[in-house]
Amino acid sequence: MKYIVAFCFLLMGSFASRLNAQLAAPIPVRAPLKQDIYLELPIGAIQPKGWLKEMLLRQKSGATGKLDELYPSVMGKRNGWLGGDGDQWERGPYWIDGLLPLAYILDDKNLIQKVKPWIEWAINSQQPDGYFGPSKDYTYEPGLQRDNSRDWWPKMVMLKVLKQYYMATGDKRVINLFTKYFQYQLKELPAKPLDHWTFWSRFRAADNLMVVYWLYNITGDRFLLELANLIHQQTFDFTNAFLHSDLLSRTGSIHGVNLAQGIKSPVIYYQQRQEPKYLDAFDKALTDLKKFNGTANGLYGGDEALHGNNPTQGAELCSAVELMFSLESALQITGRVAYADHLERIAFNALPSQTTEDHMEHQYFQQANQVMITRHNRNFDVNHNGTDICYGILMGYPCCTSNMHQGWPKFTQNLWYATADKGLAAFVYAASEVKTTVANHQAITIKETTDYPFEDRVAFEMHFDDHKSEITFPFHLRVPGWCKTATVTLNGEPYAQAEGGTLFKLYRKWKSGDKVVLQMPMHIFKDTWYENSISVERGPLVYALKIGEQETRVKNVKDPQQHGDSYLEIKPATPWNYGLNAVSAADFPKQFTVDQKAVGAYPWTAAAAPITLKTKGRRIPEWQLYNEMSGPIPYSIMYNEGIEKQKEAAITLIPYGCTRLRISQFPVVGR
Repeated sequence: MKYIVAFCFLLMGSFASRLNAQLAAPIPVRAPLKQDIYLELPIGAIQPKGWLKEMLLRQKSGATGKLDELYPSVMGKRNGWLGGDGDQWERGPYWIDGLLPLAYILDDKNLIQKVKPWIEWAINSQQPDGYFGPSKDYTYEPGLQRDNSRDWWPKMVMLKVLKQYYMATGDKRVINLFTKYFQYQLKELPAKPLDHWTFWSRFRAADNLMVVYWLYNITGDRFLLELANLIHQQTFDFTNAFLHSDLLSRTGSIHGVNLAQGIKSPVIYYQQRQEPKYLDAFDKALTDLKKFNGTANGLYGGDEALHGNNPTQGAELCSAVELMFSLESALQITGRVAYADHLERIAFNALPSQTTEDHMEHQYFQQANQVMITRHNRNFDVNHNGTDICYGILMGYPCCTSNMHQGWPKFTQNLWYATADKGLAAFVYAASEVKTTVANHQAITIKETTDYPFEDRVAFEMHFDDHKSEITFPFHLRVPGWCKTATVTLNGEPYAQAEGGTLFKLYRKWKSGDKVVLQMPMHIFKDTWYENSISVERGPLVYALKIGEQETRVKNVKDPQQHGDSYLEIKPATPWNYGLNAVSAADFPKQFTVDQKAVGAYPWTAAAAPITLKTKGRRIPEWQLYNEMSGPIPYSIMYNEGIEKQKEAAITLIPYGCTRLRISQFPVVGR
């Protein structure tokens, strides 16, 4: 009986600490770190609604909530992060880095209980010298990473996990563990630098650095700033590489996921040394990445190393979720609208297309022009037995099986920020509800109602605990760069207009029940890519050719232990080799008819697509399959009488995120 009582008190204490964490004010920034940043809200303060909540629920019932059952050899009890003799490296922490925020955002008791053993073991593993985590290597076993247990890199992922755990629960044991571990790092790094065991840490150390700064803002321990400088010195010099080298213009120069994780390094360090070069480096990296490697979905050719901007090159799922996190981190530090625009481009286009509807299976690589999903070795830098673009549990390499889960939970967590001027900021948009404090710690709830990105209207309604009170605070709203002019209304009356690419602030005395509506008219426009191909865009969404599908479930008899028992292949059932007619920029939108329907609970399938664009295209007979991909894309504009004489055909475009097969970068034909 006493154990039952003790367990009940433990649950009550956990609930109370979570409740306090949710209602507590955000952690303020200590000097000398940059003061005017946007502040993270406790996990649980932001609740998703609408289609975004459905995404999280599907993660819960899909691979995120069941990976220990689907991938027991790695995520089972033998995992080194549970004290076992199995996998000792990154995959376990990767999974929990997505599962933990999902569990606490949804307040799901079963998922929380699934997370707890990993947290408890990690905290209790700390040794007297401050080290924590697995510490013993084992001999090789197929499918497991059992050596390099003391490598700095896996601990960096677990630092992110434990930070999020603290944000959800307020468990002070995390602060104690971090303090001791960072003292250990300060002592050990001079003799055993970041690349002592493997090279991964040298490229990915920004994840370590950002937690050091986070702890400094809580404790004020000065040794943390010394450690931060040491970590920065041992990290690959992204600042110099972005500003003064050909890193991003040279094929094969850097691993795609190392880039997605490391690209934020300059802007993370900028918090400690506010020199313009660090922000300049980050901005130039994004510009060069698009120019030399970018594709319409917001990602880049990186399969595995950088591989140019041909739309048939692969983009790794790990790169998608890690680049999202890097953009979220940079957005919080700088408040720059362009970073939120890029974040939404990935989240609303690339991310939903790379997992199945039930969130059980995924692609390792995706292609911007993807017309044949089969088991086949393609023109990638690395092929994993031809499984890379099939949908399955263990396609490609298992890092993405483990790491894909952080995308939507962290996107949810970054919908809202507290501001340095004691207000609130809405930077990326999705239906949600936020509960926090503003002004002088006064409690507030804001309900955000929208079907964005499928509609252009976002409505906010203020609610105070004391409905008679009035609270003065600033409310920051982002106007995306694709929007020409946005309109803001207050309680049904016109309030202001704001230009695209700006941050609009409403500073006023608010009353409970006040309503703000941000209207961002969406127009059709184009962007230019590889071989002068074009993408068709409307608002934050890229549109792609809707292609008929022939789907086959394939039983894997070749290598089920390595790549799972089965996988999904999809072949085209309708033509895909269309070009769009050449027209002037002014006439480009006139080619399309926009059809809209109600947004369902899960809009990310071809059948459920809430918006379709109707237009006409011309078949390009010479553009055929090559190596089970769309062949070399014809250069645009094509002056070819044979093609121009091809009869126009009605074609339908749907949001990229609703596709599996697609053409999203079109050749242009005509005069």
